[in-house]
Amino acid sequence: MQVAGLKTPMGEEFVLIFYAAVFGVAAGVPVLIIPKIIALKKPSVAKLATFEAGQVPTGESRVRLMMQYYAYLLMFVVFDVISMFLFAWAVAFAGLGLSSALVIAGFLAIILIAMGYALYLAGKRELW
Repeated sequence: MQVAGLKTPMGEEFVLIFYAAVFGVAAGVPVLIIPKIIALKKPSVAKLATFEAGQVPTGESRVRLMMQYYAYLLMFVVFDVISMFLFAWAVAFAGLGLSSALVIAGFLAIILIAMGYALYLAGKRELW
């Protein structure tokens, strides 16, 4: 695939990835630089106050959050990653052959270790 007459030593298939990376940097740098230039730098009472979504701030800004759902969050992330990779593997399985079954079995073993750890944490009530 030839894009705008650009010939690169990295191959034609990576030209679009290169363009996407250049666009990402070109779009991201101004987002980081412009606030540094135009932001007010003097701290005030309003800036240092605790933000509570439009309500009058009460208490300290540093509070301890309840972590009772942490294990379920871990399980969600693990299932999300498993489903994404299993779907991609299942779509491409016919072209990959049976040798990829060992790779996916290793992947599942590693992911299920994380799942087992999350289930172990979910059962420990004293942590929460």
